[in-house]
Amino acid sequence: MPENRIYDVFVIGGGINGCGIARDAVGRGYSVFLAEMNDLASGTSSWSSKLVHGGLRYLEYYEFRLVREALGEREVLLANAPHIIWPMRFVLPHHSGLRPAWMLRLGLFLYDHIGKRKLLPTTTTVDLRSSAVGKPLKPGFKKGFEYSDCWVNDARLVVLNARDAADRGAEIRTRTEVVGAERKDDIWEVTLLDRRSGQRETVRARMIVNAGGPWVDRILTRVVGRNDAQNVRLVQGSHIVVPKLHDHDRAYIFQNSDGRIIFALPYEEDFTLIGTTDQDYEGDPKNVAITDPEIDYLCAAASEYFEKPVERSSIVWTYSGVRPLYDDGASAAQEATRDYVLKPDTAKGAPLINIFGGKITTFRRLAESMMEYVEDKLGKKSGAWTHRAALPGGDFAVDGFTAEVERLNTDYPFLSNKQARRYMRHYGTRARVLLGDAKSREGLGQDFGHDLFAAEVDYLMAHEWAREADDVLWRRTKRGLRLDASQAAALQTYMSGKSAA
Repeated sequence: MPENRIYDVFVIGGGINGCGIARDAVGRGYSVFLAEMNDLASGTSSWSSKLVHGGLRYLEYYEFRLVREALGEREVLLANAPHIIWPMRFVLPHHSGLRPAWMLRLGLFLYDHIGKRKLLPTTTTVDLRSSAVGKPLKPGFKKGFEYSDCWVNDARLVVLNARDAADRGAEIRTRTEVVGAERKDDIWEVTLLDRRSGQRETVRARMIVNAGGPWVDRILTRVVGRNDAQNVRLVQGSHIVVPKLHDHDRAYIFQNSDGRIIFALPYEEDFTLIGTTDQDYEGDPKNVAITDPEIDYLCAAASEYFEKPVERSSIVWTYSGVRPLYDDGASAAQEATRDYVLKPDTAKGAPLINIFGGKITTFRRLAESMMEYVEDKLGKKSGAWTHRAALPGGDFAVDGFTAEVERLNTDYPFLSNKQARRYMRHYGTRARVLLGDAKSREGLGQDFGHDLFAAEVDYLMAHEWAREADDVLWRRTKRGLRLDASQAAALQTYMSGKSAA
């Protein structure tokens, strides 16, 4: 990197918002540098409920603009990334003691019609006494509604945005912490700390985008030196994973007596994902962990509906994340707005803009809103483009996934169908880059277990910034659900040797 280079946009934070902005900006012709202090998607962005959805429950809080925008984004994102995003049908059982059926029908009618729905099917009524989706439920549930949203591999969505940004010329640095930022007239001098080597360097940029997620206020106080940074409300959301509770491919959305909802989602073929909770969080976001009351809450809420109780002893994994919601003064955590707020710094000199709130579904629209600010400060270069641009590996038709799996199986006949499907779900058409000229399973290199081979690890290290075993096991893939401690240790040893080479 030339010492005298000045980047147009410096992005702090490698979550979905930061990576989405970096991609949009570099695609419009701006020079971009992004720094993430840990791994990509290691914060809030990988701890979501894995949904691209309008947010049915937000209608109760009159968030009509947010819901309309999110509903419109479902099909845009589906078309751009059909390998990591796919349609999912959700079953909403009517609970006689909670919201009346007419209210559910009205909400779902609005959900079907206020967004730009073309690909996803509309809501239907389900007789839970005769339908397969009613069999896992307690016999008292007779009527339900089935509607559409989409599933997303959240961490891979982040990484693919970063990969596309880098392919277009952006500089993406992981495990690189911003430890200082000083205005020198119309230029920022940003001090970086490489957390692996301990080395420091200075990068110059015309503007800073603070997409630090839960750390956004901390960046303002500790890096920029502001004393009035109190903009976000940190809300903890936790999930549990149990062995799968049903054989069909639909998800459930359950109402709870406290007015909240939880999801029970098919997860990684053999599991069910249950969540989320909503409670205020204080402390360092890196230390967030599920609490015993949250576990009890999720088990009890799911057991209210499933005939087979969900018990603590059946949990195979839990995860928690901190959502950095804009503090709008809402009285309860679940009532705080999920909308995003872009807030420019008012100080003179080089511009700084901060991001508060937001959700995965609307990250692309947030990036477009951010670009309006960038264009105003730095001048316009080219227009919006991401609405029609496939993410890496997603260059095939929305309904073409099965055909792509068959092509991959034809080109690499030694792959099992299950393995080919996983490669296609994670990497899309770029699975062929990963597999290269391999002619057999042995050609994929060391087997770490459960179809995780050295060829995939090498690809992730070379193309997707993976450096530690957890990067591979819990963010790039979810093989961590299956590998035991000795297998994970072997993976770490392998990756450490590759990094040192």
